[in-house]
Amino acid sequence: MPADSKTPTDIPAPSVGRVLGATRVLKAYVALTKPRIIELLLITTLPTMVLAADGWPSLRLMVATLLGGFLSAGSANAFNSYLDRDIDAVMKRTQGRPLVTGAVTPRAAFIFAWVLAVASTAWFYWIVGSPLGTLLSVIAILLYAVGYTMLLKRRTSQNIVWGGAAGCMPVLIGWAVVTESLSWTPVVLFLIIFFWTPPHYWPLALKFRNDYAHAEVPMLPVVATPVKVAKEMIMYAIAMVVVSLVLVPLAGMSWIYAVLALAFGVWFVGGCYTLYRRTLDGSKLRSMRLFRDSILYLSVVFGAILADPFWPDTLAVWQR
Repeated sequence: MPADSKTPTDIPAPSVGRVLGATRVLKAYVALTKPRIIELLLITTLPTMVLAADGWPSLRLMVATLLGGFLSAGSANAFNSYLDRDIDAVMKRTQGRPLVTGAVTPRAAFIFAWVLAVASTAWFYWIVGSPLGTLLSVIAILLYAVGYTMLLKRRTSQNIVWGGAAGCMPVLIGWAVVTESLSWTPVVLFLIIFFWTPPHYWPLALKFRNDYAHAEVPMLPVVATPVKVAKEMIMYAIAMVVVSLVLVPLAGMSWIYAVLALAFGVWFVGGCYTLYRRTLDGSKLRSMRLFRDSILYLSVVFGAILADPFWPDTLAVWQR
């Protein structure tokens, strides 16, 4: 064996400390993108693409769009983390976030957000190949980072209502990358999420009302009574159900979708009404149960949208 050769055992292993440190840094940057929020956004993107294509789009287009959506939403969330670091520092719920703990510096977070923004824009334009999807992705980032975080969040109790429009953008993007156009169908999908957002987020804000009050963020549960909040949640939830049913004649959805959308819509409105009743009699609100139920509702409705183009074929097989 030559004198200068080395066996595998002669090669020094990486320092465990360095590996752990790199892992912590990676986790911190991932946390800046708020991946749990992104998961919810992507849940609505794929069904919209399937509806637009009346079947499965190409695997390449689906994967490319979801990855581009991850980069775009990650950028918006990273900008939000950078801009809201002062709020996060005084709220117990958010004191473990990377910019509060010092795991990531503000300058690094700001650069990271911009890198994701540029990468997502280039990705949608060059890889996905959708100029309209690219434009909508940029608008989504601006709506969340500027519209919601910078302009609305600290100024109005309706912040999550109008700022929530950013979270509705994935359905427009999903439709645009398939058809390179927009129509009333994606607008209705947009409105489902728009009306869903307040009764989804306000239960969380009710739970952490003192946190938001301490941070001087005028969420509706901070400036209004729980009774008023619950009433508004019921109204938004009813509007959400009505809009979800408009999709039936507009997009030619099946009776299976109609039954699921109506049944789970009534169930969710009932949950809002139960919360309202609890605000009246002074019972423990248990608002986080409604928060979790709202996620189930959205998953079921968009799951039904995803499956709808395939149900006629499936039913035909069952009837044989």
